[in-house]
Amino acid sequence: MNPISVMHVLTLSSVYPNSRQPTLGLFVRERMQHVAQCGVEVRVVAPVPRFPGDSMIRSVKGGYRPAIPGRLKPENGAVIHPPFLCPPGVLKSLDGWLYAVSLLPVLHRVHRRSPFQLIDAHFAYPDGVGASLLARRFHVPFTITMRGTEVPHARQWSKRVQMRRALARADALIAVSRSLAALAVELGALPEKVHVIPNGVDTRRFRPMAKEDARRLLGLPVRAPVILTVGALVRRKGIHRVVDILPRLCHRHPDLVYVVVGGGSVEGDMSREIRALIKERHLEKHVRLEGSRPPESLPAYYAAADLFVLPTTNEGWANAIVESLACGTPVVATDVGGNREVLCEDFLGRIVPPRDAAALQGAVLDGLARSWDRKAIAAHAARRDWALVADEVIRVFEKVLSRHNASRRRGA
Repeated sequence: MNPISVMHVLTLSSVYPNSRQPTLGLFVRERMQHVAQCGVEVRVVAPVPRFPGDSMIRSVKGGYRPAIPGRLKPENGAVIHPPFLCPPGVLKSLDGWLYAVSLLPVLHRVHRRSPFQLIDAHFAYPDGVGASLLARRFHVPFTITMRGTEVPHARQWSKRVQMRRALARADALIAVSRSLAALAVELGALPEKVHVIPNGVDTRRFRPMAKEDARRLLGLPVRAPVILTVGALVRRKGIHRVVDILPRLCHRHPDLVYVVVGGGSVEGDMSREIRALIKERHLEKHVRLEGSRPPESLPAYYAAADLFVLPTTNEGWANAIVESLACGTPVVATDVGGNREVLCEDFLGRIVPPRDAAALQGAVLDGLARSWDRKAIAAHAARRDWALVADEVIRVFEKVLSRHNASRRRGA
């Protein structure tokens, strides 16, 4: 980047950490913090979904209740959390338009104080759709980063149509996996506009430590086999599928412990269902539901495990898999999204078909029986840190701004 000129970027993401949801969208914050450390001026607008009476509706349904009811105080001068109108049910197809309308007055104030040159949206819907409308209003280019939710959204006609339009208008698309890049092209994006930039990993935090030390720290048995899942307690992550096969795993390994780190999310909360399943299978002595844990505590969990297991049905780029590998722990995961791209070598773990209980059981048993080179696993994962990601993202931004400025000069 030209050291003389400073790039001014406005990042939009409704999935971003805040005071009430500190682990929400950490991967977005990591990327943009590292971009900012490279000399780019980054302002983050992280809108909070809001609808009058929403908490009452959710209470009656008995489902997961979001931690954020509305407006939040800014974390600092660079991050603000305005509300955006987000109706439930059949009106979800309006989210992209309401996102833009809700943020318009906020962005006018931001732009007056510090004009931004580019809008950087994370997730195609609703953020990318909203960004496509806002970029036109402010006459700036915009980029969209596809992170995985685009897969289920693309199955819904109204959202698919809106995403197609936004992806076609975007000046550049960043996909965190090749599978998402292929989806972008399928939805009508020009291949030359699509850039594959996977997430990175914080190698200062996620690094190997002695398994015995980690287990003593967490109160886990030092000699027993331990498998681990880190992820939200939602159906997509497949934690219930591990519990389903656990009796057969315990038949081979009577002292096996399954540790689950995670809680409810905006997608839902299966904790009651999972607890009932554990009780029904008489697995209380074999399963530890740890709930949500702060990021700084996760390395000990990864290091304590013999095997990380993630039988998910949809992912863009599963950060937990990369974190596990960076700590030296091998992985069993399903062949969805970018998982095969992460587990690209046999010495890193095993890939199984989604929803295949027999294959999952066989891979876990094989993983527990095998001797893994944990140092090699960690070294492989550590090659891609967030500084490298930031450099790749900035190159995309520079190309977008260069084309935009050249177009303006020709127009003048």
